[in-house]
Amino acid sequence: MHKTAAYAATSATAPLAPWSLERRDPRAGEVLIDIRYCGICHSDLHTVRGEWGPVEYPLVPGHEIVGHVAAVGEGVDRYKVGDAVGVGCFVDSCRSCAQCAAGEEQYCEKGMVGTYASVDPSTGEATQGGYSTRVTVHQDYVLRIPDGMPLDRAAPLLCAGITTFSPLRQFGLKAGNELGVVGLGGLGHMAVKLGVALGARVTVLSTSERKREDALKLGAHAFEVAGSDKTAARRLAKRFDMILDTASAAHDYNLYLGMLKIDGTMVLLGIPEPTPVSASSLVMGRRRLAGSLIGGIRETQEMLDFCAANGVASDIELIDAAGINDAYERMLRGDVRYRFVIDAATFGA
Repeated sequence: MHKTAAYAATSATAPLAPWSLERRDPRAGEVLIDIRYCGICHSDLHTVRGEWGPVEYPLVPGHEIVGHVAAVGEGVDRYKVGDAVGVGCFVDSCRSCAQCAAGEEQYCEKGMVGTYASVDPSTGEATQGGYSTRVTVHQDYVLRIPDGMPLDRAAPLLCAGITTFSPLRQFGLKAGNELGVVGLGGLGHMAVKLGVALGARVTVLSTSERKREDALKLGAHAFEVAGSDKTAARRLAKRFDMILDTASAAHDYNLYLGMLKIDGTMVLLGIPEPTPVSASSLVMGRRRLAGSLIGGIRETQEMLDFCAANGVASDIELIDAAGINDAYERMLRGDVRYRFVIDAATFGA
């Protein structure tokens, strides 16, 4: 067993604080990873505050994990000590259902085993995440970080990157297509970068002028203030082949559906409050309103390799562990450009 420094939530209202836990030696097929960086996802905040259901405390969040292999168990044939690796949103699945067989473990019929706030089927204990210095994971759920990719900027790709890459692939974005991106946060900024790298013409759709300059610096070809502006809706009618909607606050889907071309697709990535959808918004343009989660292991590795080949990485603010609670408050204010990443070396400080 390995005593491991971490930061944990002890209740829904208490600030995250230093904690320690034991990580097991790698069993057959497993690798022990020395964590170097861990991104902070908005879902970390929702989970530790009990906003998505009951939580067992203490809880160590974090599912954007990168580091190096420290030890390997018997039979490990994909990784060796020293390899740069990552762990994303899940660390196990049933491995036998149709979805797992298809490499879509995120949709496992029995439920994927989350990197934290889940139950490890082999031990019955709660899984604990990447706000820590070590983690032990089966090699089937570990990703290889390509050579030359900066580890700190790679961490958010394990969630924000794959969450945006998967729908662009699954719903068939092509070079030359018009892509609209609703919202410019952790997900939205990756949607812009990936859309551009895939050859699309990307327009950021925002509710204010505040992020115009940022959007264009990230590579967007255009920026439109489109919140509830009916003039903008008319101007942008039937413009886009695809819209990725990354917004988590309640908003009018119908406004954006009207901006799709015939046979266009709008994909929801955020989970806002229920929003009415007019049948005519879909029927009159043979449009599709879809949703997407993350991606499976195979697709996540494809995303990492694509990002490395195309020079795509997340824009981050690197912080010490002591800054986690402040980072949570800044996330609530939308004050981050565009992902916080924790230096894991500071967990034991």
